[in-house]
Amino acid sequence: NVTSKRLACPKCMQLGLPPVYFCGQACFKKNYNQHKQIHTIAKQMSGTGITSTRKTPPDGITCPLDATVETKMSLPAWAHGYSFTGQLRPALLSPKRPVTNKSVRLTDYAKHPAGVSDSEQRDRASNNSIRVYGPDELEGECNLRYACAMGREVLDAGGKACRVGVTTDEIDRVIHEACMERDCYPSPLNYYNFPKSVCTSVNEVICHGIPDYREIQDGDIVNIDVTTYSRGGYHGDLNETFCVGNVDADGRRVVQTAFECLQSALAMVKPGTLYRDLGSTIHRVAQANKCSVVRTYCGHGIGSLFHTAPNVPHYHKNKAKGVMKEGHVFTVEPMINLGHYDDTTWGDNWTAVTRDGKRSAQFEHTVLVTKDGCEILTARENEPVMKWDPDLIQR
Repeated sequence: NVTSKRLACPKCMQLGLPPVYFCGQACFKKNYNQHKQIHTIAKQMSGTGITSTRKTPPDGITCPLDATVETKMSLPAWAHGYSFTGQLRPALLSPKRPVTNKSVRLTDYAKHPAGVSDSEQRDRASNNSIRVYGPDELEGECNLRYACAMGREVLDAGGKACRVGVTTDEIDRVIHEACMERDCYPSPLNYYNFPKSVCTSVNEVICHGIPDYREIQDGDIVNIDVTTYSRGGYHGDLNETFCVGNVDADGRRVVQTAFECLQSALAMVKPGTLYRDLGSTIHRVAQANKCSVVRTYCGHGIGSLFHTAPNVPHYHKNKAKGVMKEGHVFTVEPMINLGHYDDTTWGDNWTAVTRDGKRSAQFEHTVLVTKDGCEILTARENEPVMKWDPDLIQR
């Protein structure tokens, strides 16, 4: 954990570099002349004076909306000669969608050339506690509960668009416009240069799939991951996996298992529960259904920041720190694989896929720890407790 006594170089955080720490103000002044050479190199490498810890996707990945189908379906530049783990192949992307509603409050990374969130960088450098949210932050127009409710509405709109023959780019358009209609910024857009307003993860994609011109096929499972940022300055995050058309028995098994893993974990959320204990429950449910739990990605604190403390791992015998307290707000989002839990990342630097090419499914909610349990802030209307209904995710 970062201690408050250490001093992080503010220029490194501004440039999107990994934070560099000094033992104090005197140490910073003594070593700064030598240290600042890093800033000069970073500016030269970026051309614009800004760099990032995550690479910007290479050229040759987009084409106009009016391009031919053949052009749209061609492989992006990075994918030529790439060794894919499964059957899914990427297509080209549409141009980045603009924020057309002037009432939308922009995140601090929305216009950053590298998509760096300065507020998150400062939080990582100095914060070692889990924020407690009170009534003033939870209630009222555009506050945290509102942001989560808008996220639910936006995901429902995207879910209705999900069907055979529709591109994931079309789902991105629906999600983006639904955000604009609700005065919300789509939190994924430009977050560390993520190019779209939603993550769409198909079949063997675990998470962070980029919407493109590929059409959804009969038998696909499609995860839609939405986060909305309200005018009050709060994020609400949730996702669901949909079965499109005639999904086979294994596909339905992994989708239902992912749902039940989240359902079982949320039943544990209450004051006094150790964050690390959620992973053991998720592991038992996944194992009973002959599935595995992804270890690379975890749930996270959320609210005024997109990602913050606590970290919420989903696997057995993790070493997460912290005890749940009333007022904590965080996501639980177990990613469940049909095969092994190992993952790898495509050459777009975002799309996480199973290493064995088998399918993966996920469900996510943002939850608030209450006095005697939890409130699912992103729940469907009139569904305070998760209940499995296959009709709700069938498309």
